[in-house]
Amino acid sequence: MGTTKSVSVFTEEELQDYRDLTVFTKNEIQHVYERFQVFGTKKNPATKESKIPREDLYKLKELRVNPFKDRIVTVFSSSRDGYMTFEDFLDMMSVFSEKSPIQIKAEYLFRIYDFDDDGYLGWEDMRTIINRMTGDEKLEESDIDQLIENIYSEADVDDDGRLSFPEFDNIVDNCPSLVGRFRFRL
Repeated sequence: MGTTKSVSVFTEEELQDYRDLTVFTKNEIQHVYERFQVFGTKKNPATKESKIPREDLYKLKELRVNPFKDRIVTVFSSSRDGYMTFEDFLDMMSVFSEKSPIQIKAEYLFRIYDFDDDGYLGWEDMRTIINRMTGDEKLEESDIDQLIENIYSEADVDDDGRLSFPEFDNIVDNCPSLVGRFRFRL
């Protein structure tokens, strides 16, 4: 699909709003829209008003093998039901863009890792993160517990047995490569 056709689906005001809210240029926004349109069919084309189900989103090469794909889709779904609109998709692509600031990536990564959505990374959140990151190479429970204790001893500044966003952000400051792996390329 040519760029000319993509330009016509957005008003200048929409494009400006998208530019203000993302890290993208007008051309990059149009490119993201073209990627979004792939989810449609000839019979039912994807438009900017379409809601794409999570199962279809999992086909994206960036999500296909990502152990956090379910959380990524949930966090970026504005309706929190696993369906993404174009604006949700654009937001996700912007956050995971190489141009996105580390601070923004860290905020979203924290939300992705906060499996119980309580605003903290508690023991079970940490256990889930580790299990997902290790995949088939499962660690012994005692090793997982020791790893979590080590993380908390370094990062849990207030000693409450969980990590708040500022504590997590401190980890990111000391290890920016942690969020660097969460990126999508246009």
